[in-house]
Amino acid sequence: MLDHLLLNATVVTVNPRREIIEGGAVGVEGDRIAAVGPAEEVLRRFGTARQVWDLAGRAVFPGLINTHNHLFQTLIKGLGDDRVLSDWLKYVTFPTAAYLEPEDTYYGALLGCLDGLHSGTTTMVDYMYPHPRPGLSDGILEAFRTLGVRAVFGRGYMNTGEKYGVPRAIMQDKDEVERDFRRLYNEYHGDMIKIWLAPAAPWSSDRETLLAVRDLAREFQTGVAVHISETPFDRWATEDLHGVPDVDLMVELGLMGPNLLMVHCVHLTPRDIRTIRYFDARVSYNPTSNMYLCSGVAPIPRLVEAGVTVGLATDGAGSNNSNDMLETLKLAALLQKVHHLDPTVITAEKVLELATIDAARAIGLEGEIGSLEPGKKADLFVFNPFKGAKAVPMHHPVSTLVYSSSQANVEMVMVNGRVVLADGKVQTVNEERVLPEAHRAAVRLAERAGTGRFLAERGWRSLAF
Repeated sequence: MLDHLLLNATVVTVNPRREIIEGGAVGVEGDRIAAVGPAEEVLRRFGTARQVWDLAGRAVFPGLINTHNHLFQTLIKGLGDDRVLSDWLKYVTFPTAAYLEPEDTYYGALLGCLDGLHSGTTTMVDYMYPHPRPGLSDGILEAFRTLGVRAVFGRGYMNTGEKYGVPRAIMQDKDEVERDFRRLYNEYHGDMIKIWLAPAAPWSSDRETLLAVRDLAREFQTGVAVHISETPFDRWATEDLHGVPDVDLMVELGLMGPNLLMVHCVHLTPRDIRTIRYFDARVSYNPTSNMYLCSGVAPIPRLVEAGVTVGLATDGAGSNNSNDMLETLKLAALLQKVHHLDPTVITAEKVLELATIDAARAIGLEGEIGSLEPGKKADLFVFNPFKGAKAVPMHHPVSTLVYSSSQANVEMVMVNGRVVLADGKVQTVNEERVLPEAHRAAVRLAERAGTGRFLAERGWRSLAF
């Protein structure tokens, strides 16, 4: 017997035929999807289920996949407004990172993933690069387990770059990085959590450690994430330190390939795009963060046209003030349209692909997640347009999701066959308790790091000049 039967919904499969099934059904058995099709066919084949969901008027989508985040930054929302990347790092992010405790990373991850769940996010890719003290990674990983979300955790590091503003307090040497990666992989890597490597940026890692990352990734058959060409500074600093630009460096060191997720890729040359496609490396598109820090506009249409796999992401809440993937869907589309002065340059359907099947491919999990197909993991969410005026009418479910949705519309979320959000309420933690605790942790962290004083000194500003 099926464990769950979702009936009478509009099922947006994102399968290879991109089928949208009106009056459809999704059957779930254990942690996997057992059936997708017209409701009468699924009922005829399977009969009933332990739990039946009548979803008339609603839509079912594959769970969204956030391909890049820094969850510790959830505690610094609002502290980095109106700054370029270099000032944002110098005055907010690096000072905060130096004072992190395991309690902070735990609550930052809980808070960020709660925001994500309410926006239909079932898989979170986190990228934890500062390690001023032990246990910070464990706080995030335990939050994943507590909430029941699927995750990729990039064990990041910085071990050079003092001349570019990296404080020594958050640097680690190669041996520390390798030792802790092996520990985390052995303790946490499995079905629900994947452990990757994540050098923060080419300009904050020496060549020897980047080569060690390459060798570890090959040994453990795991992925690597790295920030690439977010700003012109990234390209300059990488060439200053290593003698070649960042994309060329990835090739030179043997890191370029399908298991490399290159984050941002805003300032790419045409040659860079050809190189990325040739080696089949993957790209993470972070539109809100790129706007927030005025880093630029990633050449997504050119990347997609070239055949590069691109996944969508929020980036850390320090450069977004949110972990809301629904908000990101809309901004991902509108940024490209206005930048190119072309409303046809990207469609709502393509944006949904960037957050589902393309994102799954970007992290090497396209065989398991990213679409609603029999045999895949049961990661999905139910969208109810009638939870507010914004999403009504729903003429086309994909357009409504991308342009007219809010967290209020996310009625149910299932991860790995487990209902983690029902009737708009998270089932695995008590949000009424967690939210004020996370707020208090954020206030304590700002006091220790001294980051709150920048807001006090700034005062009210109607204009930046």
